[in-house]
Amino acid sequence: MTLPNREPQNCEPEPAAAAEIFGDRIELARSFTRALVEQGEERGLIGPVELPRLWTRHMLNSAIAAPLMHGLVADIGSGAGLPGIVLAIARPDVRFTLIEPMERRITWLTEQVAALGLDNVDIVRSRAEDVTMKASFDVVTARAVSALRTLIPLTAPLVTHGGELVLLKGINAEKEIAAAEKVVRRFDLSDVRVEVLGEGVLAETTRVVRAVVRA
Repeated sequence: MTLPNREPQNCEPEPAAAAEIFGDRIELARSFTRALVEQGEERGLIGPVELPRLWTRHMLNSAIAAPLMHGLVADIGSGAGLPGIVLAIARPDVRFTLIEPMERRITWLTEQVAALGLDNVDIVRSRAEDVTMKASFDVVTARAVSALRTLIPLTAPLVTHGGELVLLKGINAEKEIAAAEKVVRRFDLSDVRVEVLGEGVLAETTRVVRAVVRA
């Protein structure tokens, strides 16, 4: 698929790192970015202050985690498709299930999967706590959903034994781990740590909390 390479109005210029991270999938990333700029605010998917930093703060912040994805992956609270759609663009070899409770966001995700021709994506309308696919996924990810002590009980039950949580977090990730100590023990998580992604590549690095689910 060849799409025109033009900058959407009101969006920051595409960083040089984008082509490096997305490789031969960059045109799809550009198309998705353009759709977010043109429709995201109007449809209540992103706020107006996010448009001038859409590449740096959202697209690349999500895509830098793509190498950590493998097998069957669930994105909880997929919302506008950050990180789920972005990861599915970057990793066509991985199967993604986007889990989102809101109908209008499900409509958006369905439209984008069709428009981008993503055949590695399934979409499920559900709250995370109501998902029936327990212990089904090799990796469960989420971005900007809630604090770890709330997020772990929603995500850990979906991970298969020996699978992994890869949760995109902010600068307080270490403090969130400390505050979630009891929940970490209850869900038998091991090797819980913060990793910083994108150093030397991105203008703004990404922090992920990674943990192995043993139970």
